Amino acid sequence: MTRGKRLSPNDPGSYSLPEKVAVSHIHLELTADFKNEKLKGFVDLSIIKNDESCDHIILDNLDLNVISVVNKNDSVPLEYSIGNRLEVFGSKIEIKIPSDKKSNIRITYETSKTATALQWLTPEQTLGKVHPYLFSQCQPAHARSMVPCQDTPSIKSTYTAKITAPKPLTVLMSAVSKETIDCGETRTFLFEQTVPIQSYLIAIAIGNLVSKTLSSISKVWSEPEEIDKAAYEFEQTPKLLKTAEEVCGPYVWKIYDLLVMPPSFPFGGMENPCLTFVTPTLLAGDRSLVNVVAHEIAHSWTGNLVTNRNFEHFWMNEGFTVFVERRIVKLLSGESSRQFAALCGLEDLKQSVNVLGAQNPLTKLVVDLSGIDPDDAFSTCPYEKGHTFLFYLETLFGASKFDVFFKSYIDKFKYKSIGTDDFKSYLLSYFQDDSCISKIEWDSWLDTCGMPHFIPPYDESFQNACVSLLNRWEQWDGSGEYFKKSDLAEFQTLQIVQFLALLLKSNNFNLQKLKSMQEVYNFNNNKNCEILLRWLRTSIKFKWLEQIEIIFEFINSTGRMKYVRPMYRDLYSWEEVRTKTIDNFEKNKMSMMYVCRHTVAKDLHLRDD
Repeated sequence: MTRGKRLSPNDPGSYSLPEKVAVSHIHLELTADFKNEKLKGFVDLSIIKNDESCDHIILDNLDLNVISVVNKNDSVPLEYSIGNRLEVFGSKIEIKIPSDKKSNIRITYETSKTATALQWLTPEQTLGKVHPYLFSQCQPAHARSMVPCQDTPSIKSTYTAKITAPKPLTVLMSAVSKETIDCGETRTFLFEQTVPIQSYLIAIAIGNLVSKTLSSISKVWSEPEEIDKAAYEFEQTPKLLKTAEEVCGPYVWKIYDLLVMPPSFPFGGMENPCLTFVTPTLLAGDRSLVNVVAHEIAHSWTGNLVTNRNFEHFWMNEGFTVFVERRIVKLLSGESSRQFAALCGLEDLKQSVNVLGAQNPLTKLVVDLSGIDPDDAFSTCPYEKGHTFLFYLETLFGASKFDVFFKSYIDKFKYKSIGTDDFKSYLLSYFQDDSCISKIEWDSWLDTCGMPHFIPPYDESFQNACVSLLNRWEQWDGSGEYFKKSDLAEFQTLQIVQFLALLLKSNNFNLQKLKSMQEVYNFNNNKNCEILLRWLRTSIKFKWLEQIEIIFEFINSTGRMKYVRPMYRDLYSWEEVRTKTIDNFEKNKMSMMYVCRHTVAKDLHLRDD
């Protein structure tokens, strides 16, 4: 795709024009063919003309094999054409539609073996080693490789599905399960999603899956081998959900289940309605990483209920969700814990801005994605820079006033897709009689590169203990037994993570001290992946060659991009191990999902963009 070109006026990454003709309901009937790694069947699209003069609908498509397109009402074939294929975004399907304002079309198709939304796992790639596994990841623009659709968050539709899979596999979707039909060697699973959703929230998982009940509306699912660990780790989910309702209002999705994914899942979590996908890297054994679950629960309102109209306004999904996540932390653990989490997030933001470059336009809150792969634009910036802006606004107007405003914002825009201007206009209208609105420097917040121009004065009481311990290490001359394991006894897990984040930045350290730290604290054997990430990155920074096998073992055991990408970038910068690093990637890349494989290849300069 030519840089600077937009596929359509309202969404640079979608051919579809729902402002002319929109899909209002999707019905899927698909069979999972594990032998050929394809989904096969049809989709029925209920469509409505917003522009009654329009005689066609445009759908997004990435390498789908379209077999036929008919008017569902009378089975008469409909004329259609498939446009030229663009890398990443695929091609458009243009279908001539009936003259009626409302109509239904059926597209018979199958996915390709290279469908970017789908990850097919052999039995050997699963925990049980007996049955295959399939899962999807459609955000930001991969639903089009799983189903012909209007693959833009600017339009939402309800959906139903009938999915057939071989026994004994279980099918789960981002919808409410309605019925399971025994068909001999296969089973067919029926689903219904009555709340309108954007295309990237259509999700499927098929595997040898079992569940444990967490509450009347929540279960946790996983392969049998880790269901007990998962149930223990996520036991607090109902409490988190109830707390989120205090912040945002009623939960509308009927159920809230969690599915612990295979290791190749590329994100910490994915907020599929009714069925949040979570990475197995959260199974730390001490419930210390459940903030990710709080984040995905928060998406039930910010992102899923109120949605960015395209990914140029992604901060409205993620910045708002981090804000809600930390409001949940406040209610459960206090304001100091909330603000410490914000300080830790700032460290991640600094790292991201450093990698991207302080003048990179992708570090703005509102970005221009014309001609840009949204996967390549993914970073911490919309999360943490967005949160910083919202925290500033809360401080400006006062927490009690902003809490009420925030709930009213959710209620005002629920079930809609909106842009930054909608949020700005509503806030200015809501606070029109408050003189504080004149203090908001909108351009500085929304349209300026790099770090936020203003950092709120966060509570640093938890941070100070991290800084103090690091200072002791930096000032140590290497003599005597000056440190002991009990140094960390009073630290929260997040404080250990922050201590290591600060260590990673330190220029007053050396390899010998790092080895001494390992002897005292034994970070190599820590089961918390957030701790391991920062510890192993620090090992790379100080070129600790003996750690290389541990480092490769870690990045080969997970497909989570938060861990894999920075470590591969660090390793690439270490010239002595660069060739070995590239060899390791080439050997293991097919165990990664497309989005991870695609972006790491760029990090290793193996892609020519």
